[in-house]
Amino acid sequence: MKIISDKNNLQILHEDNHIIVVNKRVGDIVQGDKTGDKPLSDVVKEYIKAKYNKPGDVFLGVIHRLDRPTTGIVVFARTSKALSRMNELFSNRETQKTYWAVVKNKPKEAKAKLVHYLKRNEKNNTSKAHLKEVPDSKLASLDYTIIKELQNYTALEINLHTGRHHQIRAQLSAIGSPIKGDLKYGADRSNPDGGIHLHARKLTFVHPVSKENITIIAPTPDDPIWNAV
Repeated sequence: MKIISDKNNLQILHEDNHIIVVNKRVGDIVQGDKTGDKPLSDVVKEYIKAKYNKPGDVFLGVIHRLDRPTTGIVVFARTSKALSRMNELFSNRETQKTYWAVVKNKPKEAKAKLVHYLKRNEKNNTSKAHLKEVPDSKLASLDYTIIKELQNYTALEINLHTGRHHQIRAQLSAIGSPIKGDLKYGADRSNPDGGIHLHARKLTFVHPVSKENITIIAPTPDDPIWNAV
C-alpha cells in the first residue's frame, strides 16, 4: 500500500477528515505511559496541527494500541463521532485484523486454529496460555497459516478472533514457536532494535462516517528478515 506521507518519523497510510492511520515503528508507544517517552499520539497531533494550521489543541482519539516492540497499523480518530463509532467497531469485533509473525520454531501444522485460556500477570506484564480454563483466565483464539519458510525462521499469517493482552505472543510461545526477538515469551535472543517480529499487517473495517469498506495494508519494516518474507 502506498505511504501517503513519511515526515517527522511518521508513516501515514490513510488520512481523511475523521480518521488517520499510521504504520507504527518499533519502540513507538501509542499513548503516554510511565516512561514519559513521547507517544505516537502526540506526534500525530503535531503533524495535524502543522499540516492544517490548526490553532489551539488538536483532537485525537486513541482507539486501540499495539505493544511497544510491535509494528504496523494503528488507527486514530480525528473527531469525537469517529472515536465513539470506531470504539464500538473494535469492541464488537467488527474489524478484521491480520498480523504477520516470524517465529523461531516451525509449528507442527501448516495451518491451525489455536484456542487457549490466557491469564494475565500484572506484575511482569505477561500473559500465560493454558489449555484449560483457570481462575481469572480469558478465552483466546486465532488462526495461523505458514506463508513462508526461511532459512532459520518461519513466517506466519495470523487472524485474530479475540483481542487479549499479548495474545499472539503468548499463544505462539505456548506451541513452542516464540516470535523472533521476543525474550518475554521464549525467544533465545533479542533483536538489535529491541523490537519483535510481529507486525499488524492488514485491517479491514467500515468507515465510521462514510460507511465505505476500508482495507489498510502496512508495509513491513525494512530489515533482512522482513524483506525475505
